[in-house]
Amino acid sequence: MRIGIDISQIVYSTGVSIYTENLVKSLLEVDVKNEYLLFGGSFRRREGLISFAKSLDYKYGSRVKSRIFHLPPTFLDWLWNKWHILPVETFTGRLNVFHSSDWVQPPSYGFRVTTIHDLSPLRFTKLTHPKIVEVTKNRLKWIKKEVDRIIVPSQATYEDLLLLKFDRRKIKVIPEAVDPFYKKISSKEKDSVRKKYRADNFILAVGTNKRKNLDRIISAFDLVKAGKDLKLIVVGEKIPEFQGKRGVIFAGQVTKNELRRLYNSASALVYPSLYEGFGLPILEAFACGCPVVTSNVSSLPEVAGKAAILVNPYDESDIADGIKTALLRHKTLVREGEKRLKMFSWHETARKTLEVYEEALA
Repeated sequence: MRIGIDISQIVYSTGVSIYTENLVKSLLEVDVKNEYLLFGGSFRRREGLISFAKSLDYKYGSRVKSRIFHLPPTFLDWLWNKWHILPVETFTGRLNVFHSSDWVQPPSYGFRVTTIHDLSPLRFTKLTHPKIVEVTKNRLKWIKKEVDRIIVPSQATYEDLLLLKFDRRKIKVIPEAVDPFYKKISSKEKDSVRKKYRADNFILAVGTNKRKNLDRIISAFDLVKAGKDLKLIVVGEKIPEFQGKRGVIFAGQVTKNELRRLYNSASALVYPSLYEGFGLPILEAFACGCPVVTSNVSSLPEVAGKAAILVNPYDESDIADGIKTALLRHKTLVREGEKRLKMFSWHETARKTLEVYEEALA
């Protein structure tokens, strides 16, 4: 088969980019029979797509080809989500299967597969940029009408689609996994992190959009820190209303390497998100030996299992109690996290995704 995959999202440093990059690499490892065509459209970040495609071409040769174009996301949104004209084969040539990504849904003559990571733009419309809400609605319209198979990362996202009257027979739950980049670091490197942030003992929060629940994290931190030498380091955009708050350190947007260093050095990750389609930071923390406090809603219990402290994300005191428990049970939670992590594998994700592609031959 000739399998096309939209890799446009890999240049944006999001959960979708982690998924796309690791899925493509793992598919090429587990599937030695089929040919892969990587499609990418970007205006300002085209070089990043070309670089990724070249790295695979160097390793896998003729089994993988690419078609990377100067096509802005806004143009592709109009072309495929609104007008829904020009099949993707106009750019890629003949395909047996086309796996679309997170932003656009092109027409295709082949077997159509897509991944829906979450429905946060519809579940939390007021917390989402109107443009993203519009793109999501338009894309979902074509997915519902035309796509042959829909991959989702969790049972929670599966249930969300059923509420929107999607055909359950088309939906396949295939969990994601942790980027292998996330792993433990040396004690010396941990010491350098603590010195850099002047924080011998800190908890970590990742993400600052409203859905990540930072206001309640900070309220819970206030309840926990009394009488303790404890700080809160926040990764993500700096929020003016919380800057200067005692004990809270905004690291800003950090590199992948710096995030790994922070996971490794933190006493706990506090991740009481209001909604996630999967929740990759939980697995990233597990891989770095960091205990996790997370929400008891949406997909997060599916990912965390019994290896994390589950809390009510709408209750600051419950989040605070969860942090206290995580600090007390640090060693046990690290062990449980390591065991839980073994249940998720990109090799298995790729194998199950390939089974979906092979339905095109049925």
